[in-house]
Amino acid sequence: MLDALTNRTCLTTAAQLREAQLDARADHEQCSGVEPFPFWSSVPCDINVLPLKAKIKQRVSSSPSLNCSLELEITFCVRGVLSPILANIFLHYAFDLWMARTHPDLPWCRYADDGLVHCRNEQEAQALKSELQARLAECCLEMHPTKTKIVYCKDKKRKGKYPNVKFDFLGYCFRPRLVRSFRDNTLFCGFNPAVSSSAMKAMRSTIRELKLRHQTQLSLQDIARQLNPLLRGWIEYYGRYAPSALYPLLRHVNQTLVAWAMRKFKRFKGHKVRASQSLQRLAAEHRALFVHWDIGMTGVFA
Repeated sequence: MLDALTNRTCLTTAAQLREAQLDARADHEQCSGVEPFPFWSSVPCDINVLPLKAKIKQRVSSSPSLNCSLELEITFCVRGVLSPILANIFLHYAFDLWMARTHPDLPWCRYADDGLVHCRNEQEAQALKSELQARLAECCLEMHPTKTKIVYCKDKKRKGKYPNVKFDFLGYCFRPRLVRSFRDNTLFCGFNPAVSSSAMKAMRSTIRELKLRHQTQLSLQDIARQLNPLLRGWIEYYGRYAPSALYPLLRHVNQTLVAWAMRKFKRFKGHKVRASQSLQRLAAEHRALFVHWDIGMTGVFA
């Protein structure tokens, strides 16, 4: 996904947030998440976005010609193609420029209508939250009542006790995690991203919707052609940080292949171990058939 206004992708935004976490300014402890709500529903202008569907009305002059101009009136746009574009344009002025003008010392990032601001302490985060509420009210927007919260970025240097120590952003879950030091190979607590549980659930649901277990008319190569574009995108995006967090999903794919083989081949019917061992041998011999086999996920089929 591409931010149309700032020309950045979800991954570069997540990377920007990750770099802010590792910034030398270690005194930024609090992280405030912002999502305007309800989205565009009270914006006093000709563009009004409502949930459900996208619809564009086209007006043409009564005597059309080659030089006639078209007037477009957007009536419904949430979850449509134009929705994130309109969000970027509006929030660039309502949020981005306002933050640069009023709080140039605070690191922040935004993608569409999701944003994060790093603060030095809880008091500063609470004050900024109040200012943002007032600013968004001027623009006829509101913060999301449940998604907007203040999070303590707990790690080995920040050891305070707060109720919120994790948040989800762009499919990643940022929370305290054990990570290994590159210097001396020791473990320490860091505030790091990995694929979120909601993103994992959505990816498993996508795999299940393909109903591959029942597609016995397909060959393994046909299944690979369906799965590889999905797996390649997920691995490229969610595997950038903590790739081991994706292993449960990749195991689920292998188990789906085992269930498919048990239905397709009579010799494997009722013999899960035999089907698993056969696919393990095939994965070792033809690693390039599936994207996740090619990166080493070839040994877990049971």
